[in-house]
Amino acid sequence: MDPTPTPSNARWWHIADRVGAVASFLCAIHCAALPFVLAVLPLLGLSFLADHAFERGFVLFASALALLSLVNGYRRHHRALPLRLALPGLLLLVMGVTLAEGYSIIVHSVMVTCGGLLVACAHFFNLRLDHQLRHEHGPQCVHG
Repeated sequence: MDPTPTPSNARWWHIADRVGAVASFLCAIHCAALPFVLAVLPLLGLSFLADHAFERGFVLFASALALLSLVNGYRRHHRALPLRLALPGLLLLVMGVTLAEGYSIIVHSVMVTCGGLLVACAHFFNLRLDHQLRHEHGPQCVHG
């Protein structure tokens, strides 16, 4: 597969990175706030947000999107920083929704909050590197 993206393909990955950044950031907020709002969620009809199956599904979605968009970003800009941020973040997320579920909610929340923030930062750096790449090459370049 040719690593040089077409303009429409690059646009799609740019959107995927934005969705991934927002999803990871929302995940981190959700996990940080969960211990405090756990009792209120059923009153608001949002008890599904505290369900482990929902959380696992969300982490699976965020992880798949992160890996796809960050690896694709690396193929464009060849900078490893986003991947170096995302990999420990993804590890924390996965460990938080699997192994840490048996521990206190605080341990679980800290792990997934830190993981979500790392993945969100990875997406933001990936977007920034893509933006810099477009400015370096200009609009006439096939990379932009």
